[in-house]
Amino acid sequence: MSTRPTLAADHRTVTGKQVNSLRRAGILPAVIFGGGKPSVPVQVNALEWEVLRRHKVTRNTLMDISVGGAKAQPVLVQSITEDPRSRKPIHIDFHAVTMSEEMTVDVPLVMVGTSTAVEKDGGTLIHLKESIHLKALPNDLPTFIEVDVSGLVDFETTLHVSDLTVPKGVHILTDASEPIARVMAPRTESAQVGEVVDLAAGAAPVEEAAAE
Repeated sequence: MSTRPTLAADHRTVTGKQVNSLRRAGILPAVIFGGGKPSVPVQVNALEWEVLRRHKVTRNTLMDISVGGAKAQPVLVQSITEDPRSRKPIHIDFHAVTMSEEMTVDVPLVMVGTSTAVEKDGGTLIHLKESIHLKALPNDLPTFIEVDVSGLVDFETTLHVSDLTVPKGVHILTDASEPIARVMAPRTESAQVGEVVDLAAGAAPVEEAAAE
């Protein structure tokens, strides 16, 4: 028996700009695509989706969806479109999956741990990459990959894709040499003063040119 999150959906006939009427009624438009079949417009209860979201259902989450009371099918939450102002979801894309076939997805990177260069030396952690490309069976796909930044002990060290640890059965497709994170040294007071002096020195030729 599946232990995946489940969601009930209905077939959707309202499309285009008219879907705003669904949202006002507490209904969230969505679509199921993939699996070698035509895309299926569906709609779900916005409150039910919110309950799932609070239980960590997000992008790349594998779940079961039942449309119109039919047998539930496994889907991957491909993307969630949010309103830029309220941050509330306004559309969901579900990718129908075959549990025995590997999938390729982009998975976000989440920084964990404490960097000495940040904690003690006042540096700024720089994220050089937000996600990586992975391939795995649907059941093995992680929703995110942790990046342990404790190895960033100075301003010269850089973490690369090759430094990541992924679960068994997961294959990284992103180039192993790509940088992920580093720590930028704090700007010293003398450096900031130097920038001001440079800017002031560079202003004179502009004024002279204007006078000409």
